[in-house]
Amino acid sequence: MYKSKKLAQQLRQHIENGKWSLHSKLPSLREQAQNSGLSLMTVMNAYQELEAQGLIYSKEKSGYFVAQSASGQNSQASALLSHHTKIEINSVVFKYLKSIQTQDVIPFGSAFPDPELLSPAKLLQILSQMARHRKNYDQYSNLPPGNAALRQVIAQRYQIQGIAAHADDIVISSGGLDALNLSLQALTQPGDYILLQQNTFYGAWQAAERLGLKVITIAEHPQYGFDLNAFEHLLQQYPIKVCWFMLNAQNPVGFTVRFEIKAKIAELLHQYQVCLIEDDVYEELYYGANKPVPMKYFDQDNLILHCSSFSKTLGAGFRVGWVHAGKYSEHIQHLQLMSTISSHTLIQNALVEFVSSHHYEKHLRQIRRRLQKNKRLFADYLKQYLSCCCEIYDDANGYFLWIKLPIHINSFDLYQQLMMYQISVAPSSLFNLFDTKQHHIRINCSFEWSQTVEKALDIVVQCIQNFKAER
Repeated sequence: MYKSKKLAQQLRQHIENGKWSLHSKLPSLREQAQNSGLSLMTVMNAYQELEAQGLIYSKEKSGYFVAQSASGQNSQASALLSHHTKIEINSVVFKYLKSIQTQDVIPFGSAFPDPELLSPAKLLQILSQMARHRKNYDQYSNLPPGNAALRQVIAQRYQIQGIAAHADDIVISSGGLDALNLSLQALTQPGDYILLQQNTFYGAWQAAERLGLKVITIAEHPQYGFDLNAFEHLLQQYPIKVCWFMLNAQNPVGFTVRFEIKAKIAELLHQYQVCLIEDDVYEELYYGANKPVPMKYFDQDNLILHCSSFSKTLGAGFRVGWVHAGKYSEHIQHLQLMSTISSHTLIQNALVEFVSSHHYEKHLRQIRRRLQKNKRLFADYLKQYLSCCCEIYDDANGYFLWIKLPIHINSFDLYQQLMMYQISVAPSSLFNLFDTKQHHIRINCSFEWSQTVEKALDIVVQCIQNFKAER
């Protein structure tokens, strides 16, 4: 046994035996090295192993502390603690996105709705008319925080939902991911702990890797999507600086968290004074009569930064996002000036006219109806052939289906097999770093039903059944 592993085992026993209580400080690396007679590097490796197991946590310039009893870990609050040097997802995401970019691939793995549903004719008409006038290219209004009229329109849409908002609270960004990244950068320092959902949009993992953050994850509740008990447990156990959650039409699983659960989440954020970055890019793609409220609705202390985008309702060509940043607005603007600035002035001007008119709401109603119909056809078809061996998560929002495969089927292997037929699906390795949780796929169901779609789904079904039979 390596010396570091032996030391880690001894320290684990001390924690189990109660030698160190919850949140008590462990001997420093140098003290532990002197006491044990081991090298400083050996002690560091032992501490990092315990940290990766979620038994201890570190504070910058303060040392290591006990996170929880090794014998009393809450199974409901199962957490994966990843030291930032072990988050290596950027290369995986890059290779995946490159592989599905060709036009020949049937894009069940895409994160965007079917382009045929987006880019409404009226918006393109407005854009064409504005392009003839040079004033619409004025770059000064392109500087942070972005077009004043567009920020006012967005603020008004918040107000309709009962959320306090002023144009000065809004910062326009180059898409939803840009808004999320800027928000995370504004709220954290390297080495900080952040809390993610166990299955989460890969952009969150990429941002954590880039910023040198330590990640704890919270598993989905099997019934409600979000586990409040596990959430409070983690807030008590770890010095979490920021949470990054998607609670409406969550990507990739698809659930929407109930109103009363969101209210309780906000209470816990207030109690523990932890910030939340809310990823709500699918906020308009709901199927019921009432639009689900964002977490920002419950914000008590300006602890919630709400991020969204037009790209999921108007297409990738209109990749204009924003963050309701409140008191963090100026800080985010400073970060923008050193990176992406804002989206193109012409597009921002066109959005002002389109979104403030009845045309946008009409467009939203149309795409909701079509997405709901398409998702129902996909779900019914796949349930007909896969219910015997797979669990299909089918929530009444958005356009994704999350499919749990038989446990022995690795979703990345299935993805590679399907790519031989020019069909993409999104494997769970894009969303989850647990080695034991790699038997899920996400399927984009936004596409109009056709013979091509049906044939492709036939191949997906057949490949799953073949993998199952091989077992």
